[in-house]
Amino acid sequence: MPHPNASNRRRAPWVLAALLAVGVPLTAARADDVGDPVEGHKLATVWCSNCHLLPGATQATATGAPTFAAIAADRSITPLSLRAFLQTPHDRMPDLHLSNSEMDDLIAYVLSTRHP
Repeated sequence: MPHPNASNRRRAPWVLAALLAVGVPLTAARADDVGDPVEGHKLATVWCSNCHLLPGATQATATGAPTFAAIAADRSITPLSLRAFLQTPHDRMPDLHLSNSEMDDLIAYVLSTRHP
């Protein structure tokens, strides 16, 4: 029997392709174009810091999850791609049930860790 989230994982690339087809821009945005990075930092501290090493953390995690700075350093990462990722269930990541505003804030925080 397939994993219950298997169809969601197969569908995610098609959703992104559909967004591209209708002209949703995937240009890189500044963190403040999306949400509030200060609020995003608060969310990340509560929900993400057990697995992801946050900037300024004094203790590393042993999960193998990438740091937010490493995620942001990938220039192909956009607010839209992060939103799609956060809305798609993943085996190693809990389903956080974030509101749109919370996602915007978390995305703004992640992208704020990007170095110019």
